[in-house]
Amino acid sequence: MPVEWMGKYRIFVEKIVKFGNSYADSYKKEYPYNTVFLFSAAQIQVLEYLLENEDKNQNMLEIAKRLGISKSAFSKHVKKMVEKGLLEKYHTSDNKKNIIIKVSTIGKEVYSQYVQYAYEKCFKKIFSLLDEIPMQYIEKMEAILDISASATTEKTKQKKEVNLILIEE
Repeated sequence: MPVEWMGKYRIFVEKIVKFGNSYADSYKKEYPYNTVFLFSAAQIQVLEYLLENEDKNQNMLEIAKRLGISKSAFSKHVKKMVEKGLLEKYHTSDNKKNIIIKVSTIGKEVYSQYVQYAYEKCFKKIFSLLDEIPMQYIEKMEAILDISASATTEKTKQKKEVNLILIEE
């Protein structure tokens, strides 16, 4: 059955799907990324977010919400990175339950190594192509990606109706 509803955008949609599948496949797998540590794309996102927002002292729940991941998934990433020495945990003086995560000195060094690798391996080519496109078109592409991501997120966040069943003893 042909998928004619996509019309002239069929190849474009195929490329978005291919990227999504490729990213999903590698999202949780750990790779060295030319460093001495193994870490996943998900962990890199956490590291990047913490580095970009290190002055905010946000707690773990705030960061998980901002990244669009569950608190438990965020906690697992943090636990692994603390064990590797990439992150450090702190609590506030007025509330020991309010955990603040900071990137360690080692974490900053590893991130710097990762950035050099990622830039040379992938982003250098992407940025070069983007330099050839007017900014207004890049903004349109960003909007397309946002719509794609939010459509997926909305679908997964819809509450499923749950029926309670009495457990008889």
